[in-house]
Amino acid sequence: MENKYRVIDETKWKRALHCQIFRNSIEPAYCVTFELDITNFLEKIKAAKLSFTFSLIFITTKCANDIEEFRYRFLDGQIVLYDKINTAFTYLDKNTELFKVVNVELQDTLESYVSAATQKAAAQKEYFTGPLGNDIFQFSPMPWVSYTHISHTNSGKKDNATPLFDWGKYFDRDVRKILPFSVQVHHSFVDGVHIGKLVDSLQNHLDKF
Repeated sequence: MENKYRVIDETKWKRALHCQIFRNSIEPAYCVTFELDITNFLEKIKAAKLSFTFSLIFITTKCANDIEEFRYRFLDGQIVLYDKINTAFTYLDKNTELFKVVNVELQDTLESYVSAATQKAAAQKEYFTGPLGNDIFQFSPMPWVSYTHISHTNSGKKDNATPLFDWGKYFDRDVRKILPFSVQVHHSFVDGVHIGKLVDSLQNHLDKF
């Protein structure tokens, strides 16, 4: 199903100047790493026998969709705002130790998304099925390392405004389970205040899961 969007009239858009300044930067994307307390979330996920990875992708996507700035993209030179952003994630083939990129449409419920993602990841044989769409959030978890910082490859395409979410290996701190989490965004659309909103929303959802 085709995803809907609206073209932004930059002459009336409050962020037009900020967008243009960062769009002309040599490196317009930036990455922020922070910690999330997943103690309650992890307990509930294990009890429900749901995939940790797919569950966290769903929650993150829902939280980011609620923040308008995460749904802006460049499209054919114009600025557009999508109604909804879907998901694309890396999935490791344990036999080859190579990953494939799997696209899954966002579902209404966590259970339906986990089911759809599980089926799609298992069924897809190709490592890459083509260029990623503009209306996705990218996820590339790295659960083997508990990192304090992460950087990403740069395609050189300055108008690539797709947010990229990662997390590392969770660890114990006192009696809590702590997860290093990072997000890379395009500064034309997303400022630190919006990252802060995402962090607060994510932690709230994880606490009340």
